[in-house]
Amino acid sequence: MRARGFTLIELAVAVFITALMAAIGYGAVNQALKNRDGLEARQQRLLEVQRTMRILAQDFGQLAPRVVRDPTGDTWEPVLRGAESGEPLVTLTRAGWANPAGIQRPALQRVAYFFQDNKLRREHWPVLDALLSTKPVERELLTGVRAVTIRYMDVGRQWRRQWPPQSAANDPTAVMRLRPIAVEVTLDLEDWGKVTRIFEVPT
Repeated sequence: MRARGFTLIELAVAVFITALMAAIGYGAVNQALKNRDGLEARQQRLLEVQRTMRILAQDFGQLAPRVVRDPTGDTWEPVLRGAESGEPLVTLTRAGWANPAGIQRPALQRVAYFFQDNKLRREHWPVLDALLSTKPVERELLTGVRAVTIRYMDVGRQWRRQWPPQSAANDPTAVMRLRPIAVEVTLDLEDWGKVTRIFEVPT
């Protein structure tokens, strides 16, 4: 008996089925890779937001009652200055500045936060009483930010949009060292919406 081979139609059907299975497999692999990339991006975003909140908590949680000299040398800056509008958003003196290298400097640090070009940026100065020529160290904390709102709670448990409150302006000495009991920070993010945290300030 003669051996019977495959017909052209059978070969075409086999090739079609093989190509279809390969296409389905490629689509599944491609979708898995996209899902992995998306998951990694969301995880990176989560870490970015968590890191920003941790730094804010450290700064406000270690607010120190140390006034600093104005860069011009004519006046003094309060322990914490928060503007309702304009830049910087807030400037403060914090304690607990780590010094693993043993550099000759204080453990206190002057810090400022800026919101520009949809980014939240933190700056600190290498000295407390900085001059106009002293360059700050900049660090970009968070991108994709639509707005930043900061409020300050006074001892009467009233929220204020700026600090020091105007009601304390009659006593300049007290104003310099006046600290809120809590700070509320609201970040309006492009992807997450509004994220609000309240930080307790030590007395």
